[in-house]
Amino acid sequence: MVEIEGTVVSIVYRNDDNGYTVAKIKHGKNTESVVGYMPFLNEGQRARFFGEWTIHQTFGQQLKVESFEEIMPATLEGVEKYLASGLIPGVGPATAKRIVEKFGMDSLDIIEMNPMKLMEIEGIGEKKAKSIAEAFKEQRELREVLVSLQSYGISVTYGIKIYRKYGKDTFNLIKENPYRLCDDIDGIGFKTADKIARNLGVDLNSIHRVMAGIKYVLAGCIANGHVYLPKLTLLDECVALLNVSVEIVEEALTSLIVSKQVYIDDIEGETAVYLSSLYYSELGVARRIIELSLNKVKDDFKDVEEDIKEFEKENNIEFAIEQKEAVIQAVKNGVCIITGGPGTGKTTIIKCIIEIFKKKGMEVVLAAPTGRASKRITEATGYEAKTIHRLLEMEYVMGENYPEFSRDEGNPLECDAVIIDEASMVDILLMNSLLKAMPLGCRLIMVGDVDQLPSVGPGNVLRDIIESQVLSVVRLNKIYRQADESLIAINAHRINSGQMPILNDREKDFFFIQVGNPSDMVEEIVRLVDIRLPSFKEGFDPMRDIQVLSPTRKGEVGIYNLNIKLQQVLNPKSSQKAEKQFRDFIFRVGDKVMQIKNNYSLKWQSISNENETGMGIFNGDIGFIEEVDNENQTLTVIFDDDKRVVYDFTNLDELEMAYAVTIHKSQGCEFPVVVIPVFYGPPMLMTRNLIYTGVTRAKKLVVLVGLSRALCNMINNDTIAKRYTGLKKRIISYVNVIR
Repeated sequence: MVEIEGTVVSIVYRNDDNGYTVAKIKHGKNTESVVGYMPFLNEGQRARFFGEWTIHQTFGQQLKVESFEEIMPATLEGVEKYLASGLIPGVGPATAKRIVEKFGMDSLDIIEMNPMKLMEIEGIGEKKAKSIAEAFKEQRELREVLVSLQSYGISVTYGIKIYRKYGKDTFNLIKENPYRLCDDIDGIGFKTADKIARNLGVDLNSIHRVMAGIKYVLAGCIANGHVYLPKLTLLDECVALLNVSVEIVEEALTSLIVSKQVYIDDIEGETAVYLSSLYYSELGVARRIIELSLNKVKDDFKDVEEDIKEFEKENNIEFAIEQKEAVIQAVKNGVCIITGGPGTGKTTIIKCIIEIFKKKGMEVVLAAPTGRASKRITEATGYEAKTIHRLLEMEYVMGENYPEFSRDEGNPLECDAVIIDEASMVDILLMNSLLKAMPLGCRLIMVGDVDQLPSVGPGNVLRDIIESQVLSVVRLNKIYRQADESLIAINAHRINSGQMPILNDREKDFFFIQVGNPSDMVEEIVRLVDIRLPSFKEGFDPMRDIQVLSPTRKGEVGIYNLNIKLQQVLNPKSSQKAEKQFRDFIFRVGDKVMQIKNNYSLKWQSISNENETGMGIFNGDIGFIEEVDNENQTLTVIFDDDKRVVYDFTNLDELEMAYAVTIHKSQGCEFPVVVIPVFYGPPMLMTRNLIYTGVTRAKKLVVLVGLSRALCNMINNDTIAKRYTGLKKRIISYVNVIR
């Protein structure tokens, strides 16, 4: 084992996720390279390194570091470099210089032992002095914890999250039960916890291990949209994952049932296993939606047809029979579902329903699952729409994976009707929360396109309600909007009915560019976004008007590669733009980004009203990077629903580039222009409703790039992936009990 001591001259490379670092150190008169997992090594830092010399083919002699220990800097220059390295959020080069000029070699002792003396320096008040001291202390504790966690293969990013959850007790709590990480730390799954447990010597047959494995498999089914798993499927998957006998899995499953962490029920002749939250959500949705449909609602709409005629006259339109029927059913029933594709008049129907209710003196609320969807329906109808989370007055509870809402059975919404647009996006958990907050006698009107992809979250709520055939449903089939001018609506309906779209009419708005191989597709897409479409007759903005949608994440025409290529031309590297590398991405000021998971604890501030703040940024929200602050280790994003959010660097795993996004992630959004690569892929993915959903995201122009035969295959593939859900059965059962 070699031991050398030196001062870090430069950090050549660092992977912020796992802490792998390549650094140059001054060792006596020599400069040496050291490589290894050293997450808190910084320029100006003095340290003692332990390892073995190796020879790299390209870079020559390097010390492969197995461990290192910090030596506090012994010179003024060293202290200044140490403080300026970014070690302490809020202390950058300028602040470090002022601290060292004031306190010299005592600077670090002052920060640790007497931080209020920092207030003697101009620009440092009491609040900043305290934050510097707290950050300095936290960094020291954090380093000790991460050294312990590193030996178990926990990355720096997750190590920081674990420390912030457990504090100084981190290691003891993990030794006691490593599987608690699955429940407590967002992003740490069973496999990571199991790896730690193996290193700690936990027995394969440990009840903690098998129970955690069962919950892991059930949580995985949620990610695929399922609400439950058949028991036999669950047992098979658990045996394969855990390498234990089926008897041990059965025993652990019984323990979970007794502790009410999971529930079992009979669904269509098979034993279904639910996580408790999903079980109660499904029961709640079925029961409540039937109660709302059967409860007496305000019934003074005998003249509804006259109201419709008045609306037609005021808006210079004429409703078709099916559109009138949608309005009539909505005002006369406790629950009504209106479904139809683009151009069938759903938005106009919503506006008519609202105006009829308003004339009767009724209080109506309009909501949608996402910020973008609520903004779109607000602009289209002229009536304010909220996100469902905002409507229910979401509250975040520390440590919980799902938010609480102020509006519930004890504090219901104060309204006579709730209209939900883009209802196909609502999952079973959110639907249950909404229905709990609706008082009896309040109407529920769900408007959406059942032929689009189902919700990203668990369940198939809109389809299950429609297929139960016990509630009022109106299906709109005829195209009205822009039928003479636009091919987007026409082609969407052609695709949905299994026909090839009409392509390349130069006077229209739906084009197909035949390209043979993936690399050429990428080149064509980049050229379209960067040059061709911005110079089109309407002059589309490549950042705000054009959205690339891909069926896949990986591969040459998946979003990962497309985002790298598009960033290079739309927002290239510049000395004027700060940036931050995170994993394989470089986040740069001006980049278009997307939130990729619900985070109910993120604080936001309204841009238009600085006094308005709130909590929660959601999966699919799109925005632009306003600032990258490497000194304070934060990144600021302005989301297009008027929210400014400051991210700590440790939360960057929640963001990804959004020049290109998957079609799944685009649900509920609408863009002036969409560009979609069309290529061969897995049949279970490349389906009709996938390409249909992508096409229906466009308002003004669709451009498909790829192979016409691949497009034909997708349109012919009307497979709908099965989701395990018992909602349809429960709705029917509740009705039969009442009858």
